[in-house]
Amino acid sequence: MKKGLWILVAMGLMTACKTSSSSVKSSSTYDSYSEDLSGSLPTYPSFEEKIKAQQPAEPTTSPQAMDARLNNLAQSQYDKNKSEPYFNGYKVLVYSGLNREEAFETQEKINELYPELKADLQYQQPRYLVKVGRFAYKVEALKSFNLVKTEFPSARIIPDRIQRQEFSVPSQTSDAERQN
Repeated sequence: MKKGLWILVAMGLMTACKTSSSSVKSSSTYDSYSEDLSGSLPTYPSFEEKIKAQQPAEPTTSPQAMDARLNNLAQSQYDKNKSEPYFNGYKVLVYSGLNREEAFETQEKINELYPELKADLQYQQPRYLVKVGRFAYKVEALKSFNLVKTEFPSARIIPDRIQRQEFSVPSQTSDAERQN
């Protein structure tokens, strides 16, 4: 039994080690082969013929050309925006705290270090805020933020309502004088 098993294993190894023969003898076997595929290929129209067949289009006014209406709409939006005293924008908040003296010191330090930036001091009960800049977009505020961040690491960009430059807050004395 063991001898038969050894013979069977030896025969299996001999057949496994046999070199395989190539099924294709040479490339000359396929020299005479040809196949016509033109029946199965799609046909496309000639673009040159279509271009020649097209006539030049007559210039017409487009219904999308609404210059006058578009200008009126833009002007009405501009007037609406101009009539509103505030717009939503961004400021750089440099200081927020309860200490009034620290707020004034921060404002003075900003004015000394960065004279091109205007520091505004605001009081929102119970805290003092020192803000820098007036920006319509957050990207615009990044330049001032990066400049101030070196000296004031707690600075951050915050959304804020900004008063338009065309508007001024009426003073209380002028209101009182108008009423008398």
